[in-house]
Amino acid sequence: MKLLSGYLLIAIVMVGVFSSCDILKELSYSTTPNPLEMHGDSVAVSVTVTVPEKGLNNKISVEITPTLGNATLSTWKIQGEKATGNGQSIAFKQGGTATFTDVVAYDPSMEVSDLKLTGKVFQGDKEKSKEAIPETKVADGTIITPLMVRPQFQMMYETVDISRSDEKTVTAKINFLKGKYEVRPGELSDADMNNLLTWFKSAQSNPKIKINSISITGYASPDGEESLNNPLSNNRTVASRTSLITLFKKNNIKGFTDTSMYSLSGSGEDMAGFEEELSKSTTIPQDQKDLFIRVLGMGNTNDKKEDDIYALSKGFTQLEKEIFPKLRRAEIVVSYTEEGLSDEELKAKAMNAPNAMKVDEILFTASKLISNSKDQAKVYEAAALAFPNDSRILNNAGAMAYTEGNYDKAKSYFEKALAIKDNNKSKNNLAGISMVNGERSKAKKTLSQIKEKSTEINYNNSIILVLEGNYRSAITGFSAPSFNKALAQVLAGRLDEASKTLTDIKDKDAADVYYLKAIIAARSGSGADAVANQLRSAISKDRKLREKAAKDREFIKFMEDATFKAAVN
Repeated sequence: MKLLSGYLLIAIVMVGVFSSCDILKELSYSTTPNPLEMHGDSVAVSVTVTVPEKGLNNKISVEITPTLGNATLSTWKIQGEKATGNGQSIAFKQGGTATFTDVVAYDPSMEVSDLKLTGKVFQGDKEKSKEAIPETKVADGTIITPLMVRPQFQMMYETVDISRSDEKTVTAKINFLKGKYEVRPGELSDADMNNLLTWFKSAQSNPKIKINSISITGYASPDGEESLNNPLSNNRTVASRTSLITLFKKNNIKGFTDTSMYSLSGSGEDMAGFEEELSKSTTIPQDQKDLFIRVLGMGNTNDKKEDDIYALSKGFTQLEKEIFPKLRRAEIVVSYTEEGLSDEELKAKAMNAPNAMKVDEILFTASKLISNSKDQAKVYEAAALAFPNDSRILNNAGAMAYTEGNYDKAKSYFEKALAIKDNNKSKNNLAGISMVNGERSKAKKTLSQIKEKSTEINYNNSIILVLEGNYRSAITGFSAPSFNKALAQVLAGRLDEASKTLTDIKDKDAADVYYLKAIIAARSGSGADAVANQLRSAISKDRKLREKAAKDREFIKFMEDATFKAAVN
């Protein structure tokens, strides 16, 4: 009797087992990628559920619920061929697969939390609790490598070029008597000649002055015969040169006694000068002015101009008194180059007295002559106080504050600069403030208002592209080698290119550079030793990276390796 009861119990258990198998056999799951990967602000999940042959009863439906960190995803449903509902149908005899996808907003809890599934089994509307699917891990957390992007924008500075030398002239004039070319002593002591001598004395001891030429141009008044006026104007240039050289010798002004240093030019009758002086006269009536110009303008066709003018108008004496003496002259023009402040002089002035400089000089000096960032910041700070209404100075002061990490001060400067003048550089820089404050959408909107393109704007937009998951476009925007470009290349699967980029950047010994090299080693299958070596270098420069590496799903396959453990623990 006991034996019979035992067989009966076994039979009942077997029936239960077979009944359970008839309802739902064990399911299998696969997901790609594993671990999951963050793209943009979200994590995409794709899981394929495999049902074996004769694994799902025709009247059974299954609700599968995935969870990732703090997020519960949409419920997925599969069902037998005769079950009612909106799940994906699976044939009983041959089994099959069903693929489900979802996109969930990224949450920090997802980094180390596995993607897990649980499921409920239903026959009609009745839940078969005993057949419930147990919690099953299908993916090992989430890779969040895009968050390594350096969010600091490239600043745009106002720059100018300034002339480092000025082309100048100094002049003097010697007047002559009618028909004469002898230089009268009184002409050599006039104010303009005294000023010329004083200038030469100063110039010969000033290393910043380089005399390029000394030209003397002679003129004659247009009232005489032109055949005589032309040689007269030439003779006046020669006489003026002789007198000037004599003055130089007398005043111990050396270096200008060689006659070949002078350029002489006789211009003959000065008709243009005559018309100009005549137009200034307030004592000669306009009708007589017109007559004088008409008669004297006849040139060689009238060799008796003086007689004609006198006969036509009693105003000839007024010409002789007021106009002609000014035209009988030789003009001395000294052309020279005056060099401005040297590099060292500009730097010293910018550091000690920027308020005594022009704004363009400050912008030039700070941006092109001063290489130390602290000194640059000091100059712009002082200049902002001295020139509070110049948007260029305020922009650059803000850019320096930004690079020093003083974002509040930088924001204030940028806003003031924009209030004075709407400009793209300050807009770009203000977008950088939004970015470091975590306001990516605001930064993107501000950058979109800038229509011009530049390497800085392209770089800054590419930072946003990385965080949006658009890695290939970001690579193009990062034109020059940089950490962010290498990161985008890693995320796009261009590991060799990323390694090359990291060898070309300036801060190749930075902690995050070594950390990114460890990720490249892990992704390229270089082995635990290569990964651990790079992580040791990274951690030696930033100990916070020890904790990050220990949980980073980039290194999931090394986490049980002794070498890896030694590097991160």
